[in-house]
Amino acid sequence: MTESLEIVDSHHHLWNLDPVDPGIGYKWLRTKGVRRPFGDPAPIQRDYLIDELIAEPSAAKIVGSVHIQCEGQLEQPVEETRWLQSVADKTGMPNAIIGLVDLSKQGAERLLTEHARYANFRGIRQIIARLDDRPDLSFAPEHFLRNALWREQFALLEQFGMSFDLQLYPDQMTETAEFLANHPAIPVVIDHAGSPYDQSPEGLRLWKEGLAALAALPQVHMKLSGFGMYDSGWTAKSIRPIYEAIIEHFGSQRTMFGSNYPVDKLMATYDEIVGHIVALTADLSAADRQAIFADTARWFYRF
Repeated sequence: MTESLEIVDSHHHLWNLDPVDPGIGYKWLRTKGVRRPFGDPAPIQRDYLIDELIAEPSAAKIVGSVHIQCEGQLEQPVEETRWLQSVADKTGMPNAIIGLVDLSKQGAERLLTEHARYANFRGIRQIIARLDDRPDLSFAPEHFLRNALWREQFALLEQFGMSFDLQLYPDQMTETAEFLANHPAIPVVIDHAGSPYDQSPEGLRLWKEGLAALAALPQVHMKLSGFGMYDSGWTAKSIRPIYEAIIEHFGSQRTMFGSNYPVDKLMATYDEIVGHIVALTADLSAADRQAIFADTARWFYRF
């Protein structure tokens, strides 16, 4: 079945480390010898461009893609969007660009205005994932949801007609759902299945409680992505309870596939990732499987 599968990859990254052109920065990719929450990044601390992504699957075909920002400290985040739009103009992908705006700093409206000048720009991601007792897993320097300016500027996304990619931990889900309930017009998609880093019975119980709170909000969607970040040897069998809970709460029309490449390239080949999700969705109708692998992403990111 994978031989004929067409994929819209809703979550991937590209980077060009040339310090002059495009000169974007990517501090974490230039800093050697530092482990990240997902492990040792050394093998991917190099250029990763669109042609390599498109060539990754041998048993399926990427027909569309969504680029997600991957550096939280870019000094000139619009430069990344400018470069990605030039890539899209030449190759046809990425079809949608999700960039960075630091909502905790003044000037978000100006940056959103500059991003919006590029045809494929659709929204932002600013990772809020933070665990006070696990600095080794934390991406965010503070609890952005408790920052008054961050909360105020989040509302600008409705004004600009933009979406928000939400990367957080289960411990933050209930608080986040309460906040998002006040912004029903801003489309949100949860990255990496809600980052279930603790897959013990207690950890999954907390994740499921938060999942239910977020799924109760119609504007919130979910990505089947990033499973290798917290389970490097994951398989269809190992994540089946996570997958089944996601489908129960979100259904196929609010769920989309993402590779998280090249980060998840550290843990599995593209074909292995696709194969696991194909196995999990084997009992779905063709239309539901098509939604997960392509149509939900096309709709959410307004291809």
